[in-house]
Amino acid sequence: MKKTKFGGKELLFETLKHKDVPAVPWVPYAGVHAGKLKGYTAKEVLTDGNKLFDSLIAVNEIYDPDGQPVVFDLQIEAEILGCEMLWADKNPPSVATNPLSSRDEIPDFLIEPKDGRLPIILDVMRRMKKSVGDHTALFGLVCGPLTLASHLRGVEVFTDMIKHPGSVEPLIGYCAKIAKRVSEFYIDAGMDIIAMVDPVLSQISNRLFTRFLSAPYLDIFTTLRQAGVYSSFFVCGDATKNIEVMCQTAPDSIAVDENLNMLTTKEITDRYNITLAGNIPLTTHMLFGTQQDNMKFTVDLLDQMGHKNYILAPGCDMPYEIPIENVVGIVQAVRDTENTRKMIANYQSPEIDTSSVVVPDYEHLERPLIEVFTLDSDTCAACTYMLKAAQRVVKEMAGQVDMVEYKFTKSENVARVVKMGITKLPSILINGELKYSSIIPNNEEFIVEVKRFL
Repeated sequence: MKKTKFGGKELLFETLKHKDVPAVPWVPYAGVHAGKLKGYTAKEVLTDGNKLFDSLIAVNEIYDPDGQPVVFDLQIEAEILGCEMLWADKNPPSVATNPLSSRDEIPDFLIEPKDGRLPIILDVMRRMKKSVGDHTALFGLVCGPLTLASHLRGVEVFTDMIKHPGSVEPLIGYCAKIAKRVSEFYIDAGMDIIAMVDPVLSQISNRLFTRFLSAPYLDIFTTLRQAGVYSSFFVCGDATKNIEVMCQTAPDSIAVDENLNMLTTKEITDRYNITLAGNIPLTTHMLFGTQQDNMKFTVDLLDQMGHKNYILAPGCDMPYEIPIENVVGIVQAVRDTENTRKMIANYQSPEIDTSSVVVPDYEHLERPLIEVFTLDSDTCAACTYMLKAAQRVVKEMAGQVDMVEYKFTKSENVARVVKMGITKLPSILINGELKYSSIIPNNEEFIVEVKRFL
């Protein structure tokens, strides 16, 4: 697939400079999905430098990106700082233990380039820079301060923000220091764009964001700008309430997922002259849709967004099992939009069949039922901590309440979400009533809500 005459990293850089450009740049967030292209598992890709490099080269050749991340793993820093990992074949590792869950002390350990998996990652970054850096912009993805704090402290960090704010500020400060330090390593390894990936920001209010995150992020993005690299601010979930305060920290771009309305979001980012990236749906389209679904969605999205201050990208890290042909269809749509428009002119997406979905008889349950709807708690940090909040309530109310998780990465759960009218993920329902949507509940409040159904 040929790029546009004005394409590749030049097109992406000009877009990040907020210039008028003749086309929209394309950045596939192929994390462990890159391994699928070469037949490697997620763990192989994230622990073996040669396999990671081979997979990234395959992404570059098959998906024709203007920019691409080298690794999409928000657990790299947490693993170095003492969190135990739970590994899977088709997902990045998840955090299994939170070393600060039972104590308030703030670490003073500073990460070094020799620590953990950083030597592998930094080596691959340098190899990618040498191999494709002349035509492809490379992203270094860093775990954002709040997500790293939640990895270290656990779900308690969200309660602390309300009940013990004095303990949260130094922890966030420490995590911001780690983020800046890892950014330095990635810049030295040749990364063009440093992305702060902080998915759990969607789970807090803009008041809490302003109190705890505004100053650290303004400092981070100012430092990156002074270092001569571009910056991006990744968030997952329904972060609508926080987009404006995110803009006020002055990143070059903000990346969002399918929970947000792109036109409404772009009205805000345009006011601050910030580039917006996203938000091809990961599951309904990229994972479970047809190639034509993805081509049509891409053409429609490009028509809505225009060329100024916009980067076409998936909503977040691409699931491992996304069919390769679906991504190829997106590439076709962004590279040759007019011919693609003709190809799918009469195409209609098939409706999702919800006839097999059985909804519980909520009025006659023996115990209250907590239903947690997630994108995937194994890969989505915001989903992980919302699920953990529910699990904690179930543990504390032992025998009095039941719980089930529905992952959106399973086709039968996509149908369930449609049938139940759920529009934002992650969400928590109690006996069929929506109680929490893109917000991690306070433990005491959550228990009070559950007891209403006893």
